[in-house]
Amino acid sequence: MAQQENQLDPVKFSCSICLDLLKDPVTIPCGHSYCMKCIKDFWDEGEKKLPSCPQCRRTFIPRPELLKNTMLADLLEELKKTGLQAAPADHCYAGPEDVACDFCSGRKLKAVKSCLVCLASYCQKHLQPHRDSSTFKKHQLVDPSKNLQDNICPRHGEVMKMFCRTDQKCICYLCSVDEHKGHDTVTAAAERTERQREMEVSRQQIQLEIQDREKDVKLLQQEVEAIDQSADKTVEDSEEMFTELISLLQRRSSEVKQQIRSQQESEVRRVRELEEKLQQEISDLKRRDAEMKQFSDIEDHNQFLHNCPSLPPLSQSKHSSSISIRHLTHSSSISIRPLRYFQDVAAAVSEVRGRLQDILRDTWTNVSLAVADVDVLLSRPEPEPEPEPEPEPEPTSRAGFLKYSCEITLDPNTVNPYLSLSEQNRKVTLMNQRQSYPDHPDRFSGYYQVLSRESLTGRHYWEVETAGRVVVAVSYKNISRSGDESRFGFNDKSWSLVCSSDSYVFMYNSIRTSVSGPASSRIGVYLDHRAGVLSFYSVSGTMTLLHRVQTSFTRPLHAGVWIHWSTGKSAEFCKLK
Repeated sequence: MAQQENQLDPVKFSCSICLDLLKDPVTIPCGHSYCMKCIKDFWDEGEKKLPSCPQCRRTFIPRPELLKNTMLADLLEELKKTGLQAAPADHCYAGPEDVACDFCSGRKLKAVKSCLVCLASYCQKHLQPHRDSSTFKKHQLVDPSKNLQDNICPRHGEVMKMFCRTDQKCICYLCSVDEHKGHDTVTAAAERTERQREMEVSRQQIQLEIQDREKDVKLLQQEVEAIDQSADKTVEDSEEMFTELISLLQRRSSEVKQQIRSQQESEVRRVRELEEKLQQEISDLKRRDAEMKQFSDIEDHNQFLHNCPSLPPLSQSKHSSSISIRHLTHSSSISIRPLRYFQDVAAAVSEVRGRLQDILRDTWTNVSLAVADVDVLLSRPEPEPEPEPEPEPEPTSRAGFLKYSCEITLDPNTVNPYLSLSEQNRKVTLMNQRQSYPDHPDRFSGYYQVLSRESLTGRHYWEVETAGRVVVAVSYKNISRSGDESRFGFNDKSWSLVCSSDSYVFMYNSIRTSVSGPASSRIGVYLDHRAGVLSFYSVSGTMTLLHRVQTSFTRPLHAGVWIHWSTGKSAEFCKLK
């Protein structure tokens, strides 16, 4: 019994005015109960109006006499002893953001429903007539709304139950026969049904698209997993290959070191042996010299001749020594060669290092391009395949070209010995005397040419300021360094524009093409490596296209210049803002 009592809803024994358990409960003629003080104060506040029930709004004439409901009071006392407490109503009160009950007096409760017919909002208690009375059964209840007044026609003050499809707005019945007369009007419920149906169709389409997107997400997740696995495997393989390469270099370094030390030991031993032999010969010569001096001091001629034996010629005493050192000298005395000994080995190692650096520099671009070309292509069927995007057009103004400007520096290891570099290796000048450059396999030996240090892929633009007859070119790194095949434009590895004061000639694979255009000392070069486009421009007040090449580049390119021996002076790669 106690368990059932404890499960009773405290709200049913609470005053709907003060929201606390009933105190001195009174029951008014409509059957609702209140605290005697609460209902008395409620009626006193509205004494100019007829007394009414705060819940059902029933009015009473005359004002009923308030008598304590002793049976209800006794029941409440008994229930309090079993633990019945007032409902914790704080969470039921309406806050600033909540919809308040329109029928609560004093502190208002949160509304649980709004009625679109009554255009009022109700808490749980005041909503009860809508649930119990047949009068309110047909009223449409919705979630609490602060915008109920938006349903009132501002012109006629009626509930807007119609919808004008012509003007796409809600209207009341009077509007439909007044300003909206002749328009396509339907009830708001009918329009809602129609739009709800359209919405359901749209939702179905959206659901299908969601399913497609979810499939795509799964594919992307699989691609991410595949990319991660491939990248991890490639990193592992690359580390293994680089480790092997480092190990190979370390072994070669150890072998060279061992060979040098072995040769050092052998050569030092030979020199020491020869030194010891020479020291022994010196000792013998000194001893003979002392003996001869002792004989020469004898005053008695007969005694001198008797004791002094016949001496062999001095050249015979030197014969053995000259034979011993003949591998080092062409005369009877030893001549030492310049102190080069192992310098040739160092030069050979330096050459290997230079070649490895070049290989890494040239091939590294290919590695970078291979990494950049990794692309995820999803095999997702499409109704109509989209056309491939067209390549970006070549710029039409100098400002457009300058977006792709790059700084070019010249490689000292490639410059011809009769060329001098300056301006931080951006300018090259023809000299009358040979310059002091170390030997390098990349150096041009026959023609006065030089290549850039940078390898070029992608889109680039640069300008060259020329003085005299100068050839502006681009070339692969593997172009010859000597002979006629090394000339820019006289092979299939380079493209060049011969620039004179009054004419231009384009050269490729020894084929000459005359080019017309305004004379200018400044030549602009535009390269789109991927698209296979190479263009030369005359740059003055405006840019004039001199020659354009459309081909397929197979490896990174380098900028280059060739200073003509008779009339060429210099060329400078300009700094572009």
